[in-house]
Parts: sequence; C-alpha cells; structure tokens
Amino acid sequence: MTLASPETKAATPEMQVAHEALHDTFAAYRDANDERLSALERRASADVLIEEKVARIDAALERQRAVLDELAVKARRPQLGTETADAGDAARREHKAAFDAYVRSGETSGLKRLERKALSAGSGADGGYTVTAEVEREIGRRLAAISPIRAISGVREISLGTYKKPFMTTGFSAGWVSETGARAQTNTPTLDELDFPAAELYAMPAATPTLLEDSAVDIEQWIAAEVETAFAEQEGTAFVTGDGNGKPKGFTAYETVANSAWEWGKLGVIATGQAGGFPATSPSDVLIDLVYALRAGYRQNGTFVMNRKAQSAVRKFKDAQGAYLWQPPASAGGRATLMTFPVVEAEDMPDIAAGSLSIAFGDFRRGYLIVDRQGVRILRDPYSAKPYVLFYTTKRVGGGVQDFDAIKLLKFAAS
Repeated sequence: MTLASPETKAATPEMQVAHEALHDTFAAYRDANDERLSALERRASADVLIEEKVARIDAALERQRAVLDELAVKARRPQLGTETADAGDAARREHKAAFDAYVRSGETSGLKRLERKALSAGSGADGGYTVTAEVEREIGRRLAAISPIRAISGVREISLGTYKKPFMTTGFSAGWVSETGARAQTNTPTLDELDFPAAELYAMPAATPTLLEDSAVDIEQWIAAEVETAFAEQEGTAFVTGDGNGKPKGFTAYETVANSAWEWGKLGVIATGQAGGFPATSPSDVLIDLVYALRAGYRQNGTFVMNRKAQSAVRKFKDAQGAYLWQPPASAGGRATLMTFPVVEAEDMPDIAAGSLSIAFGDFRRGYLIVDRQGVRILRDPYSAKPYVLFYTTKRVGGGVQDFDAIKLLKFAAS
C-alpha cells in the first residue's frame, strides 16, 4: 500500500535514510535496465542474467519504497488529544469516562444516560454505543493516511443514510448579444441526481482481559489502531472494484466506453492497441494519450492509480530524450511520479491482462466521492470467544463516481 496523503510531517531521520536508499537503488535500476536495453539492441534477444539482475533490483526498489511509505504513514499518525482545545469541557470528559468504563468492564449505565440526554437511541439495530468524538476523528485520520483511494478522493460527512447529489444533464444556454440587441429566451437546465448510500463496514478486534484491566493502556488509541487496517483494506477494495450492493461502487465497476464516444454515466477508456500489454514500439505513447484524454481543468490535478505490478512495468519506460518517465519521490514522505504526475499504488487495481482496466488517471478529488455517515459504534461481546473480549466496531461508508468526465481508464486491449 503506497503513501496515501500529500500532507506529511517533517521527515524523521529514518525516513531520510530510507529516501536516500531508495534513490540509490533507483540509480542502480536505471543502470541495469540501460544495460538490458543495450544488450537487446546488440543481440536482438534478452540476456537472462541481465534480466534477472533488473528483476532483483526492481524487487529491492519495491521493498525500500514500502519501508519509506510505512515510515511516512507512521509519522503522520497524530495522537489522541492533539485537537482538544475544549479538553476541559465537562461533557467530553464525562463521555470519555463512560466509554472507557463500557470498553473495560461492560458498564453501560453511563453511556445510556448520556445518549438519553442527547435524545438519541441507546443502541443501533445491532446494539452498541457511539465512540467518543476524538476516537471517531482518529479513525478518520488513520484511514486517510493509509487508504489510498480515500486520500485522493472527495470526502463528505453525512448524518442520513444516503447522500443525494443533483447534477445538470444539460446546462443553461448562453451567448453573445449587443447592448441593444434582442435577448432570446434561454433554455432551462435539465437536472438529475446521483445517490450515494452508506453501507456498513465492520471490524472485530479482540482483547485479553489483562489488556482491558491495565489502566496504563490507552484504550481509545488501541481501538483506533486495531480497526484501521481492517477498515482501510475493505474500503480500498470497494472503492476500486465494489459492485455497489451493500458496499460502495468502485470506479472500475462502472460501464465504460471508448473515450472518443464518451457520454455521461460512463467512464472513457483509452485502448493500448495490444491485448494484455503495452505496444511493442513506443509503449509510453498510450500513457500520454491517457493523460491528454482528460480535459485541462482536470488534468492539472491528475493522479495515476495502479497496482505494484503495473507500476513495475511502466518503470522501464523512457521519453524521447532517454529520461525515465517514472521517478522516485523527490523528498522523504513524498510520492513517486509518472510523467510528473503523482502515482498512487492501489493493490486492488487489476493486474495487466487481456481487456483489463489496470491504470486509471484522473482528478479523483472531483471524480470520486466518499460519504461517511457520522458516528462509529462499538458493541462489546465478552461471550463469543472466551476468554477474549470482542469489539464489533462499525462505521457507515458509501462511495461512487460523481463526475464521469474526471477519470479515464487505460484498457489493455486491441480496441
């Protein structure tokens, strides 16, 4: 999972070391790949030993990039309480104490009293109680740090089960007219709406009685840390490939059409011209076509999205001057770039294969919308897995394409 947010804290010494190692390895990769290309030109066939050398360095490059990304994610994780300007507020302290009692011992009276005060139900359809505002914010920040598509998409918080967004299928008419010329009546726009229902996402971390009894353990931090990876992995899959049934609809699950025949409601695709691969000659030209399939207003904020294997393939490409199109991060905590555009690695993107949609490019902030329903709930279960205590943790999340002109896909097909 690659680095997922452009906002990073100051680079730590470990990040600086990892960043320098990544650049050194990429320099070795360039030299080895240049040697491979020279051998191909001389012999018209691949040298097995050189191919293996390039593959080894490429694998090392991936490992070092993963280490750098993990360090960057760790550096971005704030501690609970860093945003508590109103930490002295009695209501917040009361909620925190009641929630802590519920998690550690199952005591529910405090939370029931607080939720009655707030005129809200004591439990949801599956039971449980809402976590404190600090824990909810912490979970959201952690997801933004490690969930690749969430980090680059538009995010909206809602209080109802579905977010409805209107859009114009036809716009207002407009034109030029002289100062005294007759003004023709303009057409009114035709409106439609997109629905983004929030589906339930859950995780079930387990704790030992000893951990819960240990007052030195920050139980809120523990919960946030335990659910972050489970939530991020499920989200990542749904935002890319989800079918929209009980989960968000992924951007690769929408109907596609050749970009030359693009229409609203479908995503435009650019074909590579070769099933299951890039063209044998000038393979990077299709990436240029993909970039310029996007209108300028979207292109300036464009991001490439692909998985590790696809990134390994494009890493070998050069421009007409012999410079590599893929470049490692310019700074510790930054992102790799492809043709100067940032690259986000999403492992749920399909591998390159015949007819696959393995590379996306677009302004995802405008193109894909994630909706988060307010409130994260926890149901304490000390019975199902004795002696462990399970915490059934749920949040409601939806997602889908909101601007079909803002994302383009590369299709590995003849046409």
